[in-house]
Order: sequence, then C-alpha cells, then structure tokens
Amino acid sequence: MESPSRTIEAISVRALSKSYEGVAAVAGIDLSVARGEVFALLGPNGAGKTTTVEILEGYRRRDGGEVSVFGLDPGRDRARLKPLIGIVLQSTGVDRYLTVAETVRMYAGYYPHPRPADEVIDLVGLSAKRNSRVVKLSGGQQRRLDVAVALAGDPELLFLDEPTTGFDPSARHEAWQIVRDLAALGKTVLLTTHYMDEAQQLADRVAVISAGRIVAEGTPDSLAGRDRVRPRVRCRLPGGVAAPEGFAAAPAADGFLEFAPDDLTAALHRLTGWAIDRGVELEGLQIVRPSLEDVYLSLTDPTASGPGEGAAR
Repeated sequence: MESPSRTIEAISVRALSKSYEGVAAVAGIDLSVARGEVFALLGPNGAGKTTTVEILEGYRRRDGGEVSVFGLDPGRDRARLKPLIGIVLQSTGVDRYLTVAETVRMYAGYYPHPRPADEVIDLVGLSAKRNSRVVKLSGGQQRRLDVAVALAGDPELLFLDEPTTGFDPSARHEAWQIVRDLAALGKTVLLTTHYMDEAQQLADRVAVISAGRIVAEGTPDSLAGRDRVRPRVRCRLPGGVAAPEGFAAAPAADGFLEFAPDDLTAALHRLTGWAIDRGVELEGLQIVRPSLEDVYLSLTDPTASGPGEGAAR
C-alpha cells in the first residue's frame, strides 16, 4: 500500500454532501488539492466552507461522497491523519502565561516526530520573542504563534482559517510572508479567507463555494474567464472637448469616457496620439480589468452584474 506521504494529491473530494435538519450545507462538491499547493476556498458566510473544512480535518461526519486526505479517510482514519495536518483557527486558547518557547515545546510533545521547537520559532519570525510570555505579544505576534503551534508536529498540510482577520496592513503582509515561506518548504496549505487580495497574493488556485456548491475553480487570474474579459479604458476629457472619432461613447455616471477596444495597444496609441496632438489632458487615464473581487461577487450574488464579456458563471 502506498504511503500517505507519497500520494500525489493532498486532498481529493468527490460528491461530498452534508445536511443539517434537511437543509443541504454541502451539496455534492468535487475538489482536489495537489501536494505543495496553496489553495484558497472562498465563499460567503453560510456557503458551506466551514462544514467542508471540518470534514476534511476529521472533526465532522459527512452524509455522502468520498474524501481522501493523503490517501486517508478523515472520517475513519483520524488518528493516522492527525500527525499529517496542522490547523490554525481564527482564535486559539493557548496559555497566556507560558512563554513562546514553552508553548511550542508543549505542543510539539503531542506528536511522534515534531519539528525542532527552535526551528519552528525561527520560521515564524518569533526568535526575538522566544522567552516572552504570550500575554505580552502583539496581535500579529500571537498569530505567528498560532502558526508555530500548528507547525509543531511538522505537518504536511495546514488549514488556515481566516488567518489575518482584524490585522492591520503591516501585520497582514507579515502573515502573507509566513504562508509563502511554508509553500517554499513544500507544505500544502488550504486557506479560507474573505479577503480577495489575500487569495490573489497567496493562492495557486482558488475555488468559490456558494449555497453548498463549487461555482468556479481556477487560478486567481483566470477564475470564471477573468483572463479573457476585454479590458476597459477609462479617462475624463476636459469640458467641451468631444471624444475622438471612433471612441464615441456615453460618459459613465462619474463623467469618465469608457470603452472596451478589441486591440488595446492600438486603441491606446490612437487615443494618446490624438491627445498629444491637440494638447488635451486625459485625466485619470486607466486600464481596468475585472478584479478577483468583481468575479467573486458576480458568482456569489445573483443580483450582481457579471464581471464583463467572456465571464462564466
């Protein structure tokens, strides 16, 4: 039998379902995550994210479907799976009066083959705080300690649940670097987040879950055909100046001229050449492509307009 650590897929899900009092929380989803991949699961509250992740972690029973994590069934093989996974929850209950080093060593003692505690502390950037008590750490430093606790057993797969909720911009970027460092070590990461820029920055692939179903899956740049949507050019002309021939369009609500050319480079060349010849300032000139957030909203909100031509639901 092939060792769990050597399976190609870290996670494989087929037709997964789970209902509560007759209401489907997860309605037959398929999902796969490759070893060493950073995968983001996106979706609004109540979409089925938490239920899906808890089934993968072995903390919740499924009603139907097949689930494999490193070749193990989380529902039947939780004891064998536990050393292979680490979990970073939104909030943890570590003893506030232990030091950083004491905390990591304590959790490392629960695993048969832990990663050296000092190495884990260095990895998460807490070397200077190793002898500080948890109660004295900043919010960002406590989050680093949460990751250190999850890494204490040297897992192959980490579940990160909303890892930067409530962080200031500096702390968020520090947390992002930790995830990148984990990926560089070859760890597999399953990330849930409400921040689209976080998914854009960190994930190799993303999946959007809505009403218990996966409605889109792909790289952040290609999700729902985002990479095939024609970019829009926006600018505002001075009062009384008409748009050049071939660029006639009704101004948007904010007064900007907006159009989606077939050939972006040629259109920009013509527009800027016209402006230079006539001494016209193209105020706020920008090229706009649908953001990951635009696509996400179009997929999860049935009342929202799509991200643009070529996008698929």
